[in-house]
Amino acid sequence: MSRVCELTGKRANNGMAVSHSHVRTKKLQQVNLQERRLWWAEGNRFVKLRVSTRALKTIQKKGLGAYAKELGVNLAKI
Repeated sequence: MSRVCELTGKRANNGMAVSHSHVRTKKLQQVNLQERRLWWAEGNRFVKLRVSTRALKTIQKKGLGAYAKELGVNLAKI
């Protein structure tokens, strides 16, 4: 299973690790994904999702149904 947020689609970012001597080496900055059972009020059930912590923070603010609708994600298929 790839490391992709099921709601937002966030994935790894290519970056550079820069040492004290300014030698640059490639590194991957992974998304902080969490597997969570979230209550979906409109569907009256729990939905198991792998979401980023940023998405979890937004879900707490807006609600799962409203946030998924804003992103165009159909929770009934999950």
